[in-house]
Amino acid sequence: MIVSRRVISFVVPCVSALLLVPSIALAASAGSGSGGSGFEPPTVGQPAASPPPAAPSPPSPSPSSAIDKVQSGKGTVSATGNGITVASPVTGVLTNQMQFTGRVPATDAGAVVEIERLGRQTGWTWAPTAHAKAGSKGSFTVAWRANHIGRFQIRAVVEGAGQAGAASASPTVTTIVYLPAIATLYGPGLYGNTTACGEVLRPSTLGVANRTLPCGMLVSLYYGGRTIVVPVIDRGPYANGASWDLTEATGRALGMPGTETIDAVSLPSAP
Repeated sequence: MIVSRRVISFVVPCVSALLLVPSIALAASAGSGSGGSGFEPPTVGQPAASPPPAAPSPPSPSPSSAIDKVQSGKGTVSATGNGITVASPVTGVLTNQMQFTGRVPATDAGAVVEIERLGRQTGWTWAPTAHAKAGSKGSFTVAWRANHIGRFQIRAVVEGAGQAGAASASPTVTTIVYLPAIATLYGPGLYGNTTACGEVLRPSTLGVANRTLPCGMLVSLYYGGRTIVVPVIDRGPYANGASWDLTEATGRALGMPGTETIDAVSLPSAP
């Protein structure tokens, strides 16, 4: 069942949030994807004579185009370089254990392999995350109980490499750690209205409402093994204990039928 609670039909200016909340609460009060499809066609005046042709209105994508933006949130991603291979889960959930695997050169068997992460939570610098010793043939498995949410680059570094520094590190892979939260759907009955962020809501609009995140902030959503990245386009929700209100097109892309618990996290850009 789609829950509609919004009664706005007026334009509210987008007020950018002055501060982002701490990383562990990013998904509850914080958010690469495209903006929604709602644009008003330009107003064409009545020219005196021989007017140039009016600029065409930007086309609204069909709802099915949302499927092109959906990706699988399952499986692993890996990279190899500098003689090191590292593999990471594509996604994780706060407080759940994540395993990173890979291999270092056989000459580094028995050495300590450190998994490092880089993201907003680490101040965009590489931070030690978890470590383990490489086996006799150089393989390793490192476990990390995720204690922060966000999008992170991950790399494996052989400790004791001295001045080799980054040369002893693997190429990077990317993982996203989510926070579970209640989400609702909205849209029907409100199409044609302007959202709090100035977006004209249409059946094909991709986006999400949040009470505090800045308009335009990107948010990654995970549900049923699927992920999608959409912008904040509205304010709310204000009922059902929900932290997020997905447009109907966004919910349809994820296969979300109504009010559900999903995984979500904001994706602020590096400075």
